[in-house]
Amino acid sequence: MARVKNGATTKARRKKVLKEAKGYFGSKHRLFKTAKEQVMHSYMYAYRDRRQTKRNFRKLWIVRINAACRENEISYSRFINGLAKAGVTVNRKMLAEIAIDSPKAFTDLVIIAKDALEGKMPKEAKASVKQSDKKEVKEAPAKKSTTKKEDISKLTVAELKKLAKEKNIEGYTSMKKAELLEKLA
Repeated sequence: MARVKNGATTKARRKKVLKEAKGYFGSKHRLFKTAKEQVMHSYMYAYRDRRQTKRNFRKLWIVRINAACRENEISYSRFINGLAKAGVTVNRKMLAEIAIDSPKAFTDLVIIAKDALEGKMPKEAKASVKQSDKKEVKEAPAKKSTTKKEDISKLTVAELKKLAKEKNIEGYTSMKKAELLEKLA
C-alpha cells in the first residue's frame, strides 16, 4: 500500500487559521501556534459579545425611555407598570424609537400609563372592553341553542320518546324521529 502524506491538508488547515488571524498584532497573524490561540480566543469573545450586545441595547433603550419619562414627570418603573395595567404591549425598542422620533405620541402613552395607575381606564380601552362584552353576550345564547339542537338530533328514537314523555307531548308513541325533533325543538 502506498504511503499517504497529509502535507496538503495540514497546509490548508494552517492557511485557514492564518487567514482568520489576518490583521492581528505581532506574531499573532504570522505564526500558526499563536495565531490559533488568538483565533480561539476571538471565537469565545465573539460568542460572549453577541449576548452582551443584546443586554447593552436593552440598557440603552431603558435610558432613553427613562429620559423621556422624566420630561413627562413620571419615573420609568411607574411608566412601564402603567402601560402593563392599561394593557399596552409595546417593547422597549419601539418605546425608545417613539420617545426620540415623536415626543407627542410618547406623551400620549405617558397619559395612558398615568390614567391606568390611577385606576382610570383609557376611553379606547373602555370602548374595546364594552364591545367585547356585548359580542360575548350576543354569541353565547346562539351557541347554546345550536348545541342543544345538535345534541337532540344525535339521540336515538327511544331517548327522544323519553324526552317527549317528560315534556308531556301527546301522541309521541306513534311519531317518527323527524316529528319528535320538531316537537322537542
